[in-house]
Amino acid sequence: MSLDVPDPRVGEVARRPLSARSVVLSVLLGAHPPELPVRDLVRVVEPFGVGAATLRAALSRMVAAGDLRRTDAVYGLSDRLLERQRRQDDALRPRTRAWDGAWEMVVITSTGRGPAERAGLRTHLTTLRLAELREGVWLRPANLDRPLPDDLARVAESYTARPARDARELAMSLWPLGDWATTARALLAEAAGAPDPAGRLTAFAAVVRHLLADPVLPGVLLPADWPGAALRDAYGDYQRELTRVVRGGRT
Repeated sequence: MSLDVPDPRVGEVARRPLSARSVVLSVLLGAHPPELPVRDLVRVVEPFGVGAATLRAALSRMVAAGDLRRTDAVYGLSDRLLERQRRQDDALRPRTRAWDGAWEMVVITSTGRGPAERAGLRTHLTTLRLAELREGVWLRPANLDRPLPDDLARVAESYTARPARDARELAMSLWPLGDWATTARALLAEAAGAPDPAGRLTAFAAVVRHLLADPVLPGVLLPADWPGAALRDAYGDYQRELTRVVRGGRT
C-alpha cells in the first residue's frame, strides 16, 4: 500500500489517480517480503488496468530512480522504501503503553536553519506524531512505546512534562480530532463500496495516508466512537486480501 506524507486536507477524502508506479508500490509495500518475480507482478497488476508492456516500462524507470532493486527477474523495494514500509506497518500497528498522564515535549534549540531544513524538521516531528503547541515547542501524550530518534538531539531538547491544562482540552487544541474522524468514516464507507480492484486500491491508499495522521492518543483523550481501530482493521483485512492475491499464482 503506497503511503506519503500525511495529507493536510483533513475532513475530505483525497483522490489520486492510479499509475503503474503507484500500483507496483502498493503491491510491494503490502507484501512481506516486499519482492516479486516479474511474472507475478504482471499477473497481480492486471486487474488494476496495468498491461505487461506498461508494467515493464514502469519497472525500468523505478529501478533507475532508486525505488526498486532488481536481482535477475525479481523486483524488490530499495532500502529507502523498506523504511517507508516499516513506517506503514507502524501506522497499522502502533506500539503503545499505558498512559500515566505524562507528555513528551520537544523544544527546538538550534537556530540559523534555512526554510528547507525547517520544513524537513516539521515533517519529521509530525511523522513522530508530535503536534506544535507554539513555534518550536512540540507535544504529545507519552503513550507511544518508542524512543525519540537520536538525530533530534542535534537540534532539540526533549523533556517529560505534565501540563496543568486539562489533558482532553489540550489534545483537542493540538489535533483536529473531529475532522480526522469524519474523514476516517468517509474512507471506511468508500472502501466498502468500491466497485472494482482499482477503486479499492485507490481508497486504501488514502486510508494509509490518513492512518499516518492519526495521533494515536490514549483512549481517555479521544472523542466517543473514535474510528481509528475500525480503519486499521479494514486496512489489515485489505492487506491480507492483497497477500492472498500475490501468493495465489505461486507454486
